[in-house]
Amino acid sequence: EVVGVLCLVSLAAALDFKYHHAEELEAYLKEVHDAYSSFTHLHSIGRSVEGRDLWVLVLGRFPTHHKIGIPEFKYVANMHGDETVGREILLHLIDYLVTNYRRDPNITQLLNNTRIHIMPTMNPDGFEATKVPDCYYSQGRYNKNGEDLNRNFPDAFENNNVTIQPETQAVMNWIKNETFVLSANLHGGALVASYTFDNGNSVTGSSKGYSRSPDDDVFIHLAKTYSFNHASMYKGTGCDNRQTFPEGITNGFSWYQLEGGMQDYNYVWGQCFEITLELSCCKYPPADQLEKFWRDNKVALIEYIKQVHLGVKGQVTDKNGNPIANAIVEAKGRPHVCPYRTNEHGEYFLLLLPGKYVINATVPGFKSMLKTVEIPDNTGNFSALKHDFSFSEVSIRTRPASCPKTPLYQQLERSSAAVKPTLHSLVLMTVMILTFK
Repeated sequence: EVVGVLCLVSLAAALDFKYHHAEELEAYLKEVHDAYSSFTHLHSIGRSVEGRDLWVLVLGRFPTHHKIGIPEFKYVANMHGDETVGREILLHLIDYLVTNYRRDPNITQLLNNTRIHIMPTMNPDGFEATKVPDCYYSQGRYNKNGEDLNRNFPDAFENNNVTIQPETQAVMNWIKNETFVLSANLHGGALVASYTFDNGNSVTGSSKGYSRSPDDDVFIHLAKTYSFNHASMYKGTGCDNRQTFPEGITNGFSWYQLEGGMQDYNYVWGQCFEITLELSCCKYPPADQLEKFWRDNKVALIEYIKQVHLGVKGQVTDKNGNPIANAIVEAKGRPHVCPYRTNEHGEYFLLLLPGKYVINATVPGFKSMLKTVEIPDNTGNFSALKHDFSFSEVSIRTRPASCPKTPLYQQLERSSAAVKPTLHSLVLMTVMILTFK
């Protein structure tokens, strides 16, 4: 037992409030994994342009693989290499989680019921290239090829004519290979929680200066969960008098429009709700401020992870009890332009606020099943409401279904201009076209 305690002490001592460059960051993550191998898993999801590993530390009771019923959560920081606060506070979050697991009941329950993926840096090359830390913009924002990674994803509204970078491709593959439910990406240069959509068109109401997703209420709740648990973000004062954000949140498009952003990609193609957290007015602040940034964000980081347990989850099975992959499961009245489908285990996860909903499960070619559910707030119990669907007449293996990476909302806008049907019928048409393609 003494050895264990010494191990904890040396690790805690090892993580100072300073900036950790590539070698130190890698060494720290490996130390953590060695010391806590029973509930952590360390892997690289790819490499940067200059060949640096994109490390992800996974924490949970089953760290190496997805377990049915346990939702997947992720934090990604430092996709702009010169925005550095997120990179360091994620290392401190890791430290806090591993040293409190099996000691603090809250953290223990969180890790037992959630699989948490933490990527401290998505742009290690940009961080290393930022030689002179500055509060404002620098070349280190971009990857080694000079590309802005937060403009580099497929866009749901317009053709994004960029070359997909290795870092972006690695994240896209990662999203495809895991069943992520909730996520946040950490930035700097402002103090606000920003949510989908970052881009828009008439279908999402962007002509009114706000680009609304079908889950706007959930996104507002997620953004407020962060801002109100943060030391000061909720005050909404922003970083100068020109910019104020009531309650410390903003719709991305309302703030400024961007195409090829990571949060919209997660939501449309990854079935994962992601928000963008701007954590510091200064992009690359002095190291002596890092401890205060950690204190300001600690509670918010934990409370935000808990929101992965909002809503309803379950499995869709056939008459023999086998899981049905690629069944469409959505809440009535909030269709996604790329329909949300079950994973290979037949699982679905829908983030919904407490209330009454009709859940529609559809196996292409068969009659839909509708179920009215009353969703409580279960985040405190670390488990969403569970509801399974069994299709007694089905005994099929469904074909893999993927949404094309074309600008889906652009197609909706075209068809709505022509015939002006509702978004719902348009989405259903899209579903039918995709299903029978």
